[in-house]
Amino acid sequence: MSLEDAETFAVSLGWQKFRGEQIWRWVHAHGVRDVEQMTNLNKDTRAELAEKATIGSLTIAEQQVSTDGTRKLRLLTRDGQSIESVLIPDGEKTTQCISSQIGCAVNCQFCATAKLGLIRNLDAGEIVDQVYLARKLLEEVEPGRRISNIVYMGMGEPLHNYDNLIKSLQILCNDKGAKLAQRRVTVSTSGLVPKLEKLGLETVRPNLAVSLNAANDETRDEIMPINRKWNIGKLMAALKAYPLEQRRRITFEYVLLAGVNDSLRDAAQLAKLLRGVRCKVNLIPWNPHPEALYQRPSDAAITGFQNECKRLGLPTYLRTPRGDDIDAACGQLANRAKTADGSSAPLVPLRIRRERPGLPAVD
Repeated sequence: MSLEDAETFAVSLGWQKFRGEQIWRWVHAHGVRDVEQMTNLNKDTRAELAEKATIGSLTIAEQQVSTDGTRKLRLLTRDGQSIESVLIPDGEKTTQCISSQIGCAVNCQFCATAKLGLIRNLDAGEIVDQVYLARKLLEEVEPGRRISNIVYMGMGEPLHNYDNLIKSLQILCNDKGAKLAQRRVTVSTSGLVPKLEKLGLETVRPNLAVSLNAANDETRDEIMPINRKWNIGKLMAALKAYPLEQRRRITFEYVLLAGVNDSLRDAAQLAKLLRGVRCKVNLIPWNPHPEALYQRPSDAAITGFQNECKRLGLPTYLRTPRGDDIDAACGQLANRAKTADGSSAPLVPLRIRRERPGLPAVD
């Protein structure tokens, strides 16, 4: 519930409106998951609330901890579906990557989540609860560590779940609740042009990241089928029209795939495409997983690509690979957990045929 929803809910039960805000603050400002902890509500009110509503919708089914401190969580929804969230430490701060859908319909060829297909959208409560569960976990295992940044870069295409995305942002960024600063929240999209235009008109507007991964339509058509609907030209037109606050930039995510999009020519095309756009580029060496037959580029190829982008005036950063020793690729942990009781099911090998420079044709 949003704050307004909680106030309406309270009135519907015959309570005064302020009760709704009291309850909402307990959940979103104080992290309470048990009605009995709401000490400014009398016993009868707590009993009625417990009958009418629930707090929290997710449980932690599995946790993997990398040697670099990265924590990957598999969370179970009430209907037994698996979603993922990742906690990435950086000094004393932590960035949390959260999911917006169970599976995904965009079908990016390099992504493990795509192999699940789209099962359903997460509701706003399921999106928000990922943050609250992670906060509670960190309090228990690493006291003093806090979540400083939220990125909607987990399972799913956030703009395909637009209404719940916006509602979750309004909840998380409310000053009476979690108090997350909008500048500390980033939403990543593969490029749904109409929803990008809509997002630019919202009062709660997070940072924007775009999963680009190629600077020409031929390559992007192959690895990101969504490009066939909204090609690079349409996407760039929408991004150039997107209202950016002062000192904000669009982040372009570029997953480097060996022999596909990692050449110096690709780097030059990228620099030309983004010339004049207030932006930065995050290079992401591909995180291998069994569902796709790509390869991570060599260190020399990665460094060469970054240096060429910089030489051409494009702010380019290398995202340090994290969690390589666990199921780190987005969707990989959920992909092998198919049952509602949390047990693991073996992965089914993906059979595709590819003929690309530098990669063998395989069945």
